[in-house]
This record gives sequence, C-alpha cells and structure tokens, in this order.
Amino acid sequence: MTITQTAKTAFLSLQKNKVRSFLTMLGVIIGVFAVATLVSIVRGFQNYVKNEFDALGSNLIFIMPGKIDFTGDPSRNFTGNKLKYRHVERIQTDLGNKIESITPWYELSKKAVYKTKSFYAAVGGINESVLNLFNLKVDSGRFYTRAEIDAKARVAIIGSEVREELFNSRNPVNEKIQIDGSSYLILGVLEEKSPNYDNFIYIPYSTVESEFNMKNVGSIVIKVAKEQDVNVIKDEIRHSLLKELKDEDFSVSTQEDLLERINGILKIIESGLAAIAAISLLVGGIGIMNIMLVSVTERTREIGLIKALGATSRDIALQFLSESVFISVTGGFIGLMAALSATLVARTWIPAEIPMWAALVSLGFSFLVGIGFGTYPAIKAGKKDPIVALRYE
Repeated sequence: MTITQTAKTAFLSLQKNKVRSFLTMLGVIIGVFAVATLVSIVRGFQNYVKNEFDALGSNLIFIMPGKIDFTGDPSRNFTGNKLKYRHVERIQTDLGNKIESITPWYELSKKAVYKTKSFYAAVGGINESVLNLFNLKVDSGRFYTRAEIDAKARVAIIGSEVREELFNSRNPVNEKIQIDGSSYLILGVLEEKSPNYDNFIYIPYSTVESEFNMKNVGSIVIKVAKEQDVNVIKDEIRHSLLKELKDEDFSVSTQEDLLERINGILKIIESGLAAIAAISLLVGGIGIMNIMLVSVTERTREIGLIKALGATSRDIALQFLSESVFISVTGGFIGLMAALSATLVARTWIPAEIPMWAALVSLGFSFLVGIGFGTYPAIKAGKKDPIVALRYE
C-alpha cells in the first residue's frame, strides 16, 4: 500500500465513527487551546506593559523603598520604608538642572463618595510635576498649584473613569467628593489615557501626609533632562541618597530595568502556565491510545481480511498510526483555531497575540502525541495473525 492509500483508508475508517473520533480528539483540542490561549494572554500583558512604558518615554527613573529582589519574598522589598519627602528635596538640590521633573508618590485605595454614588479608586499623592512626568493632560478645569500644595489644600484631580462612575460623564469641576469623611473640591478632570491612570484621584502629597498620616514616601519618580544620560543620572541619584540612607534602604531603577524585571517574571509565569496546560495534551494522548486499542480489538476480523488480501504488517501498522496522527493533528489545528478566536476576544482588553513559536510548538506537540500514543496500538494491530484474526468473533 502506498502512503496515499494508507492515509485515505485511515480517513475513511475514522469517518465511520465520527462522534467517537471527535470525542477522542477533544482532549488534544482542549490541551492546545489552553496552551496557546495562556501564552497569548501572558504575551498580551507583556505588550501592554511595554506600550505603557513606551508612552512615557525612556528618561524616567523610579526610586523605591528597600532592595528590589524578585527572587525572594516580594513583601520584604517594602518593609522598613525609610524614604521621606526630604529625599526628594535632596535630589533636587544635588542634581539641579540635570533633572526635568520630580515628584513623591503616595498611593492608597480609598472609597470616593458623591451623593448616593461611590467608587473605590486609587488615590495618588503627588505634586504638580506629574503632568509632565507621565504625559497627562487636563481635559477640563485645572491642576492644583504649588500654593495649594503648600497649604495642604483638600483639592483633587480625577481620572476619566472616576468621572464616569461618580458623575455619569458630566463636568464635575467645582463639585465635592468625600474621601474618608473629608470633602475634596474637584479642580479638574484628566483626559482618558489608560486604566493605570483613569481610575486615580490625585491630591497634593502634602494633603496625603496630613490627612492619612503618611510619614514615608511610597516611591519617587524622576524625569531626566533630555540632554542627560539616564544611566549616569541613575548613579548620581544613588550616590546622593547614600548620604542619608544605606544601600539596602532603596532601589533606583530606570524604565528599562523595570521592564526587564517584569518581562522576566511574566516569562516564568508563561512557562509555568504552558507546562500545566500541556498536561491536558498528555491526557488527550492517553485517550487516543485507549480508543486505538479498542479499535484494534473491534477490527480484528478486518485486519485478518486485509492481510489475507496481501497487506503486510507494516501496512496495517501504518494505517492505525495514520489514524492516531490524524486525530491528534486535527485536534491540534482545531484547538489552535479556537485559541486564535479567544485571542481576538482578549484584544478588547489587552494586546494579546499568539507568537509563531507557540503555534508551531502546539501543532508539533500534537503530532508527537499522535506518534507517541499511537505507536503501541499500531504495532499490536500489525502483529495480528491473519488466520487467528479471520476466526475472531
């Protein structure tokens, strides 16, 4: 028998039991779908993070409390925070015109209330430099001034999502919202940017310190002047802070450093999720072997008849192996198509994508599952004695 004849015979045999063939390949479909979809979602988060960093530019530096170490317990990075506002002033004094903007960053999660409506928002305590730092723009109203910061005024700038939730998109300027029982006058609304900014309520850092008894800065964000080398300024900032702090008390990172760390974490997650999802492919392979063994038993007389007509053991083994590979590869292709559909849906929220290597690995693994779990049933079928097989009831 030629390879074409073998493949045609295998296809016709599977057509006789369409429902059973589909249920057999279902395990492979689910496995490939899970692997490709999870990889797609993780890749979407990677793309999202990269796009966010690209939108900010490449000249931002972040100072965070503790020594950032993603290999150990993450909670220890922020224990014993020793960053204070005076460190912002020290950097301003030591680096002068080498930096374009700098702000302390306090962040809390609070419930904002307007009349009968409420919304759990992120509250950011910052200064007036935040517009320049993060390329934010005021849609209506204005941003608070240095005088209002010095006066610890209860004023607020809200993101577009906060406006939508509390004011149904109408102009909220000069309205008041309640945060922890205190009233804050809304001075302005920011243009829509991304979820990372749109759900924020920005108030003066000095107000955060007094109203919420915050004694330590959550982080410090710095924008380096365009003509300066970011890595050089990073070292100068570190030396400036070492005048008051120990090396383990803070971490200075550029956007490139943070992006590299985040991508490293996401790649580990991607590999772990893909490995877990791949287990379902092995389960699908076991299902294929089980059904093929049942098929060998059911078709014993058929095998004897084909051998009596001149087919060799090799021909019989190839036919059954072809059926196994066809089930597995077809299941892999269907699973990949389903994953592509899921990816298109996921793009509503994040820039998800299935990388070419993930698609090829999924299909390749499907082929290997078909070969690996179909070989034993194929060999067993090929070894059937034609005389015994013809007498089988």
